[in-house]
Amino acid sequence: MKKNNNLIRLLNLNYLMLTNRTVSCGGMDLPAINCNVSVLPDYIALYSQRSLYHKTEHTAVAFFQFDEDFDGKFGLYWAIYYNVEKRLAYFKERFKGVKYVIIPDFSELGDIHKIENNYRLFKGRIIGLWFIFEIGAVVIPNITFPTEESADFALDGYEECSVVAISTKGHMDDPAENQRLRANIRLTVDKLPKIKTIVAYDVCGTNDATLDTFSYATEKGIEIIIPDNTLKERNMLLYQERRTPRKAVVK
Repeated sequence: MKKNNNLIRLLNLNYLMLTNRTVSCGGMDLPAINCNVSVLPDYIALYSQRSLYHKTEHTAVAFFQFDEDFDGKFGLYWAIYYNVEKRLAYFKERFKGVKYVIIPDFSELGDIHKIENNYRLFKGRIIGLWFIFEIGAVVIPNITFPTEESADFALDGYEECSVVAISTKGHMDDPAENQRLRANIRLTVDKLPKIKTIVAYDVCGTNDATLDTFSYATEKGIEIIIPDNTLKERNMLLYQERRTPRKAVVK
């Protein structure tokens, strides 16, 4: 639709104010988002951890939480969709100065309606564009899709990216889930040949199993970056405590 601000408002198509500033890709017309940076996040703060948004100079804000934590009726997407100026002002203040954002991890499932999964992918792109144009943040695509078949369109619009993000949370203890993640990593690497770096959101106590999960990517010369986060720091500390011999108490 050509730019007509009044008509866009009347038709509840406010998101077009963002998508009109990029191109649409693939059969689902997903908005393209490019991420090509050399300086990468060294810490990941979750949406609910507002006090950690600026923990380091290169902290990234991510949304690896339950959807209701960041996508309720007063959430950012609906503020964009309905152009709720008061809420948008709130979010601009909330994220002021944030340098890196990982596109929201809207839950996608293999046993729900395909159209809902597809819409959730679209919502993530819209929020990503908002962070680019309204906050000036570096936006890192979050790679997620519920089935191997959906990879055919879920990655559309990321073809020029050299940096993407993938979460391992929930995929490391369950062998079936881990195999699914490995398959998704393979599909991602094969379809997006320009990837040089994957930023992994990981909460394991060590990086050994995580790096093994990404072995297909590393074999292709892709660097895996695993920034710290609160859960990972806690689990690493617990892991070290379990491995540290206790000194005998002399009475």
